[in-house]
Amino acid sequence: MVVPSFGLLAQSILSGIFLGGMYGLVGLGLGLSWGLQRQINLTHFGFVFLSAYLCYQGATVWGVDPLLSLIIVIPVFFGIGVVMQWALARFRISAFNSLLVTFGLTVVIESLIQYVWTADFRKLHSAYGEIKFTVFGLYVPLPEFLAFVVSATLAVGIWALLRHSDLGKALRAMAEDAPIASAFGVNERAISLLLSGTCIALAGIAGAMFALTYTLTPTQIFSWVGVVFAAVMLGGLGNPLGPLLAGMIIGVSEAIAMTLFAPSWAPIVSFSLLILMLLFRPART
Repeated sequence: MVVPSFGLLAQSILSGIFLGGMYGLVGLGLGLSWGLQRQINLTHFGFVFLSAYLCYQGATVWGVDPLLSLIIVIPVFFGIGVVMQWALARFRISAFNSLLVTFGLTVVIESLIQYVWTADFRKLHSAYGEIKFTVFGLYVPLPEFLAFVVSATLAVGIWALLRHSDLGKALRAMAEDAPIASAFGVNERAISLLLSGTCIALAGIAGAMFALTYTLTPTQIFSWVGVVFAAVMLGGLGNPLGPLLAGMIIGVSEAIAMTLFAPSWAPIVSFSLLILMLLFRPART
């Protein structure tokens, strides 16, 4: 073990916080779908990367600002989410079967990405990536800071919506007991369509932030599944703030482990936290 300097350790912690923000952003829609609809929608990961590649394509080929591309991505992905939920409800796909079906769809999305953009590594070079600043001597890249701000804003906003609006109360009632909620006038079908569309739209937003920050390759889709699952389960299903907070804990833990030991320790840390949570607090899953 190498003892790092205070500056290096502080920089690692800050990088871990930013990484945790991305974990939370990617896991936000997954956690809402899983917790409120009882659907484990793995296509969420596929749509994150599809959005990232679409932003890359728009910026490098058509000269569209990556953030402006969300004007098109968000409504299109929302519509796709609505159609997916309609199909899952139409064929009465159970929670476990939704895991299998959406995994298959994720493989299809990965194959589509690889067919269109090949398996080569691709990096989106934008004006955002050139902007860097320092705070108390710590290096802060704008793309990572922006992704964290977007993640925190969406998490807090959705939490407030669920807690303090009639729609949020209807969503929570539906998650607790859908038949009873329907008996009291909650339109379960309409709310499910709205929630599913919103979750996939959130995947589209996460993809744009991902494209600004990371190098893209189709096989990365499955490398993010495990750690984001850990963040979602540690944070609590259906809790918008949970994946962000858990993601930050995982991100900081991984960053410190990589600084003190080696990069190969990062997945050991995240999955050890998940195993401990399942052992000592199984009720939260």
